[in-house]
Amino acid sequence: MSRIIIDGLSFALPLFIMAIGGIYSERSGVTNLAIEGLQGFGAFVGALFVVLTSGTQGTDSQVIFYLAFLFAMLGGMIYSLLHALLCVKFKANQVISGVVINILAMALTAFLTKQVNKSVFNQPSDKFQLGVSTRFTVPVLSDIPVIGAVFTNVYPFEVIIIVVAVIAWFVLYKSRYGLHLRACGDNPHAVDAAGRNVGQIRTVAIMVSGALSGIGGMCFAYSISAQFSESIYVGYGYLAIAAMIFGNWKILPTLGACLLFGFARSAGYQIVQVLEKPSSYSDLVMTLPYILTLLLLIFFSKYNRAPKALGEIYDKGKR
Repeated sequence: MSRIIIDGLSFALPLFIMAIGGIYSERSGVTNLAIEGLQGFGAFVGALFVVLTSGTQGTDSQVIFYLAFLFAMLGGMIYSLLHALLCVKFKANQVISGVVINILAMALTAFLTKQVNKSVFNQPSDKFQLGVSTRFTVPVLSDIPVIGAVFTNVYPFEVIIIVVAVIAWFVLYKSRYGLHLRACGDNPHAVDAAGRNVGQIRTVAIMVSGALSGIGGMCFAYSISAQFSESIYVGYGYLAIAAMIFGNWKILPTLGACLLFGFARSAGYQIVQVLEKPSSYSDLVMTLPYILTLLLLIFFSKYNRAPKALGEIYDKGKR
């Protein structure tokens, strides 16, 4: 049971932070299917920083570790400006923009990774080796039955995610900017009439989505993948979108959906090990969160209430 909780949290929390990014974007009225690409490009920038500085500090340096997350945030934020430019400035179709950004990120980061390895390290590799992040255990609290697993073998990025998630919740629901952002997703004309710039609010929301997605991508690079490569694009961004939808575009219910996905995945792995099945069954287990997504879609999608102006191109001249 402890192993299920430990592994489930390490998978669910990166999904959660990416889903929060999606909530910011979509509560402002901009459909964001680009989370997969944003997390991949953000992870690429963070991993690039690590491999370029590892010669002086080493990949195990805690300073490098935390700076990698900062650069991943910046990378995801800068790349998200492309989505903002297409959807807010040029009023392009938001769904098509998100899909194209995902495809572009995969091709662009794969190409750049090979070029950097070839020119800087003289190695024909398509990967940036990072290693697995160190973990820590909280004394006393880790000895509590069952609940103690939450405080056992914790990745440092899990703490980062919790702190960032609390800040994101406060900004979205308790700040003036959060009020304007949510209003943009329901009635952007009212926001404009109040003297606020709808395009600016939506652009900032998309940039927040990019930054948080970058954190999620770096988490997966430092845990599940232990490297940056094309394997970072395995559908986690879409799973975060599914969690956001099942959470009804609200942060706390979205956390519940992410935990459900995470525990389903970790429980599946434990079942495979207990039954002593071949490693090929572990690949089958990876489909559990997606199968669960389909089931939840069947039973709960009719209860979803998306922002009223989600996906609609804002035209200031129309009232």
